[in-house]
Amino acid sequence: MVNTDVHTLESRTRDRVLRVVSQEGPVSIPALVERLGLTETAVRRQVDALHADGLVEPREATGPRRRGRPAKAWVLTEHGHRALVSDYDHLAGDALRFMRATAGESAVKAFADQRIAALEARYADRLASADDTTAARADALVDALNADGFAASARPVGAPGNSGPGAGVQLCQGHCPVQHVATEFPELCEAETEAFSRLLGVHVQRLATLAHGDHVCTTFVPTSTTSPTTERPSS
Repeated sequence: MVNTDVHTLESRTRDRVLRVVSQEGPVSIPALVERLGLTETAVRRQVDALHADGLVEPREATGPRRRGRPAKAWVLTEHGHRALVSDYDHLAGDALRFMRATAGESAVKAFADQRIAALEARYADRLASADDTTAARADALVDALNADGFAASARPVGAPGNSGPGAGVQLCQGHCPVQHVATEFPELCEAETEAFSRLLGVHVQRLATLAHGDHVCTTFVPTSTTSPTTERPSS
């Protein structure tokens, strides 16, 4: 019984590490230690195991280096992303290929728009309770995405105070349930990006996607001192 409990705990810790790397990568060991509240030894053991299984890989860390071993930051590999994908991904791909073959490309776009409409309507309710600024709404969007398992985070970028030209929020998604389907059907990513623009009331820009081989989906959300005018989705 003790061995079973230890195995379960290790498995949960492994999953936690994998999720944080998915959400925040490239992420260093010290950052993982701080984020997870674990010892450095425990985190290194899990990262080494994930690396051995081909689920994470190192990148050269940015910023000042400490003495000792070379600084590394960790991201998910393609295999790591697949480990977070369910059979729904494969089923959705088959369904969309059939739809494209029988009804054409317009049917795929209509499906993507309809799929995102339900998500957009749910998220609009969450964002309605946020402060009426783009940054606050972006934070509310991150919370909504995390509730759906997208491993999202938001980081301010640009000028201090996040109000000058070029300032904004970098919204990242470390996991997507339709990542591999979106590789073949970019309409899914396009519909999501358009929904983000409507929810946040500003024109957002998709900078990187998991579907294109990046380690995270990155969306730039411009911020300003004025309140956004949000186009609410119809119910």
